[in-house]
Amino acid sequence: MTTQHNTDILLGKLTDKTATIGIIGMGYVGLPLAIEFAKAGFPVIGFDLDNTKVEKINHGESYIKHISNTDIACIKNCTKSYATSDFSVLAIVDCIIICVPTPLNPYKEPDMQYIESTAITIKQYLQENQLVVLESTTYPGTTSTLVKPILEESGLKAGQDFFLAFSPEREDPGNKNFSTKTITKIVGGYTDNCNNVASTMYKQVINSVHSVNSVDIAEATKLLENIFRSVNIALVNEMKIIFDKMNIDIWDVIAAASTKPFGYMPFYPGPGLGGHCIPIDPYYLTWKAKEFGINTRFIELAGEINSAMPEYVIHKTNNALNTFKKSINGSNILIIGIAYKNDIDDDRESPSLRLIELLQDLGANIFYHDPYIPMLKKTRKYNFKLTSTELTQSFLQTTDAVIISTAHTNINYHLLAANSSLIIDTRNCMANIPTAKAHIIKA
Repeated sequence: MTTQHNTDILLGKLTDKTATIGIIGMGYVGLPLAIEFAKAGFPVIGFDLDNTKVEKINHGESYIKHISNTDIACIKNCTKSYATSDFSVLAIVDCIIICVPTPLNPYKEPDMQYIESTAITIKQYLQENQLVVLESTTYPGTTSTLVKPILEESGLKAGQDFFLAFSPEREDPGNKNFSTKTITKIVGGYTDNCNNVASTMYKQVINSVHSVNSVDIAEATKLLENIFRSVNIALVNEMKIIFDKMNIDIWDVIAAASTKPFGYMPFYPGPGLGGHCIPIDPYYLTWKAKEFGINTRFIELAGEINSAMPEYVIHKTNNALNTFKKSINGSNILIIGIAYKNDIDDDRESPSLRLIELLQDLGANIFYHDPYIPMLKKTRKYNFKLTSTELTQSFLQTTDAVIISTAHTNINYHLLAANSSLIIDTRNCMANIPTAKAHIIKA
């Protein structure tokens, strides 16, 4: 039972940093979190089914671009810290943090298989007075109506025998202004006592922790954050299309509007949405809202607009090629950037992958260049079997069109401008590059 005495014991272990922290899922969310706990001096055990990740962590090697080997060494060199694929070790940890994927199925409904299977695994090894925290983005009610009942099949009761909380991940890979440690952590506990224990854990490694009154509020907070971005990006994408018809440059409009010191926040258009949050999370709420008889028209419309952006880019590419008396069919088309945003190696839900699919369906010969993604991995949707092509003068001169999909800062845009016959710029990368404007098309 989680008596006050037992609660005080766990709180004491957290404040003196002797509590063992177990993190399930060593990806873009779990790995940075493990590093922060290790840096603070906690024993950390990282759990992952991918033995390649496990081996790399235990050898001090990074597999994510923006995380250095030095950071990974914090886990490797920390006493009693390591990675493993043996989930029976969960029985010896004090705190369990779940950082597993929450994708959508083909019908844009939540695919809860990873959360569910993880909860079933934890149930087998759950101990009294352990803390379990879900960080995976999901719909309100997941912690209390899905995770909690599975864990309680162990015979232990949440809030009585073990602590349960939700704390949404707020990772932004590659962001140089904010890190895991400096981004405020939202924490919602199943009970006040659960909230206290979970908040105390995060306070040891995160600069600012904000507690909310329930797990549902914490779950809803993450959805609001990402839906806010999705809706505003959809708005600026739609305005891009409107202003293009009026021969008005949306980028110039945004720059002008950004001079207003109040009541406006700049968002930027692009070829579509990528990453594991913004293209996916809104649909978790639209799905859950149907349970209450509510149609989320605003959210779904934003999703439709953003999802249609790759088709718009193809439309602009096709029209541009026509001016050169060419068609997409048979053309050599180079995609610049596979990562869903600049200067990272994360291609999850990247609109570049959808662009490749559409162009291949139309008969184009596709090449890509991404300094952070040397080859395309098989995903749930795609298996293109392409490798990154080196940017050279001779190669660029063989292309019929170049589509800039990701604004990596280490791309030689001057080389592109000097040697490409047609550039479709979806990120405004060519705005300040001296070149003949006739062959630069914004999309």
